[in-house]
Amino acid sequence: MGILNVTPDSFSDGGRYLAREQATAHGLALAAAGADIIDVVGESTRPGAREVAPAEQIRRVVEVIVALRRALPGEVSISIDTTSAVVAEAALQAGATMINDVSAARRDPRMLGLAASSGASLVLMHMQGSPQTMQDDPCYDDVVAEVELFLSERVFCAVRAGVREEQIILDPGIGFGKTVEHNLQLLAGLSRLVGLGYPVLLGASRKRFLGAVTGVSEPARLTAATCATTALGVFAGVSIFRVHDVAENRQALDVAWALRSRAEAGGDG
Repeated sequence: MGILNVTPDSFSDGGRYLAREQATAHGLALAAAGADIIDVVGESTRPGAREVAPAEQIRRVVEVIVALRRALPGEVSISIDTTSAVVAEAALQAGATMINDVSAARRDPRMLGLAASSGASLVLMHMQGSPQTMQDDPCYDDVVAEVELFLSERVFCAVRAGVREEQIILDPGIGFGKTVEHNLQLLAGLSRLVGLGYPVLLGASRKRFLGAVTGVSEPARLTAATCATTALGVFAGVSIFRVHDVAENRQALDVAWALRSRAEAGGDG
């Protein structure tokens, strides 16, 4: 999943793809580099980010989605990253087929009904607090167990609202209301979340905790660190990797998958 931030304030590349032409070109470049899904973002969810009105999100993303859908190969999907059902519905009408909701459909209860009626894939992500408050003082007794329980509860709510199980994707929410240690524990415990039986999405790309571990403060220089989490995720059973640097992470994924396949086959090819 390649990240396309159509925002002025995203932590890594905010402001670079505000114009439709720039955003479309970057989305096509992500696909050419190996992305299977383009995640279009109209509202930053970095720590401390301000909320963006649905109308402004729609203004930012809909024309880009229409242009991408016309130009992308049919096998490349488009996702809308939003917590607003109004924005999600507009994006689906424009050609998106996936909803990536960092609030796990808690911020806008209409989101579950929209996913149920549209049949769109729905990413349910764990976040402690909101983007405005999530890094104030994140606290857990057992972060892996608590994220696992939260995601299980959100799956129950989604299914009860009519969302089919095959539509659901789970995201542990790396960096969303977590300390460096919490993020590392979640990465080490990914296989437990995969064990819930739903596809898991991992979004660790260029996150601050990687900088804390490596001593690198500039997000754009954390590509190699992100690739390490991608390789780890492959062996844990993660299904989708949300990244800025598609070509490099695609290489890491392909090599890790080849190694995992050999290990599962019991061969040394």
